[in-house]
Amino acid sequence: MSEDRSACIDTRVIHDGRVVHLGVDTVRFPDGSVGKLELIRHRGAAAVLPVLGGEGDSDPDIILVRQYRYAAGGFIYEVPAGIIEPGESWEECARRELEEEAGVRAGRLTRLTTIHTTPGFTNEKIHLYAAFDLERGVTRPDDDEFIRIERLPLSRALEMARTGEITDGKSLVTILFAARFLLSGAG
Repeated sequence: MSEDRSACIDTRVIHDGRVVHLGVDTVRFPDGSVGKLELIRHRGAAAVLPVLGGEGDSDPDIILVRQYRYAAGGFIYEVPAGIIEPGESWEECARRELEEEAGVRAGRLTRLTTIHTTPGFTNEKIHLYAAFDLERGVTRPDDDEFIRIERLPLSRALEMARTGEITDGKSLVTILFAARFLLSGAG
């Protein structure tokens, strides 16, 4: 295996927004050649699957949010998620988003994994969690968030993943990862 010699030589900022920062980077590739790549820089986010029941439940209920997403053309099913705030840990971000979007607080969070959302053009990583021992909290959606809270059995969410009713990547990975590696007997 050869050593990775890629490196950023220069960055030209195209857009510096609230959520994303678009630049064109001049990059030295692993073979020594140089080229330009567009890159969306992102602070990162946390996503969390709220589980009503324990890790040993055969088919626990979960909570998803049905959220309006302009880019997706309407409402889609998602796990609660959001961008990290300055000074927060990934776990604190997951806990905050869980309460803001789903209206519940986690007594216990279990880290699942971290994903690169679209490594062809963004450095965004999302840290995935499952939440247990839930208690009622207070929803606090942002002004541009239109959310409906949906409680359903994990087996139903797995069927929705299979049939294409759930299309959000972070949500698919979170649900499937939790079902396969954390929760037993579901699906």
